[in-house]
Amino acid sequence: MRKTININGKLIDLSIPKVMGILNVTPDSFYAGSRQVTEEMILQRCRQIVAEGGAIIDIGAQSTAPAATMLTAREERARLIPALKLIRRELPDAILSVDTFYADVAKQVVEEHGVQIINDISGGQIDKRMFAVMAEINVPYVLMHMRGTPQTMQQHTHYDHFIQDLLYYFSEKKSELNSLGVNDVIIDPGFGFSKTLMQNYEMMAFLKYFHIFDEPILVGVSRKSMIYKLLDISPGESLNGTTVLNTVALLSGASLLRVHDVREAVECIQIMARIKEFDHQSAQ
Repeated sequence: MRKTININGKLIDLSIPKVMGILNVTPDSFYAGSRQVTEEMILQRCRQIVAEGGAIIDIGAQSTAPAATMLTAREERARLIPALKLIRRELPDAILSVDTFYADVAKQVVEEHGVQIINDISGGQIDKRMFAVMAEINVPYVLMHMRGTPQTMQQHTHYDHFIQDLLYYFSEKKSELNSLGVNDVIIDPGFGFSKTLMQNYEMMAFLKYFHIFDEPILVGVSRKSMIYKLLDISPGESLNGTTVLNTVALLSGASLLRVHDVREAVECIQIMARIKEFDHQSAQ
């Protein structure tokens, strides 16, 4: 499996998994603890991600919760651009990912603000120009699985053959991207998107199957409903469940963990790396 991504011509090694810290510049994220709306809150959150060992800051300007209203590209840009200018001024060397499904937004944030990764929850389905634009801007692309939009995704949870259908989706999308010259693709199975609670756990159980694409796998389960609905708790009480699932994901070969709680995810990776050292020694 490929264990690197190309950031500005430099290969970033993912043989030891990395943490992507979530920065929501939105007032309506499902987890209240992740909402950052003032300049000081945004900078404080970025400093925290870096200080706690996060390798990537993932910036989102609109909530993907089903009850949230979808922003237009113009509205999303109005939230994103001031935050990016602020972060670039204070943390010029930070690796930034932007969470957007709009091609024009992706193009602008990469070309004008040095964003190094585009994270598209729709897999190019909401904005059909996204793949072509990714070929132009030439940065790593997080390809996620979702059906419909965030507002309708939970109406699309019927699959003929669940895991096989997901694998077919990624096979088709990856082939299309590769044909356009987009070769830095990161696979995100899309936990919580167009999936029932039990489908999320089935996907986690078979996460190893997604290695057939020979691409890094990103897992984002942080404080999601698959945890708090199963355990009948709140998102604020879901850190322990998040850590358990992050550990399972690492055991299945995940290369990137997208999280709200960076320090805990970094510690999880450090512990797993130490255990794997003994696995390697015993295999020799």
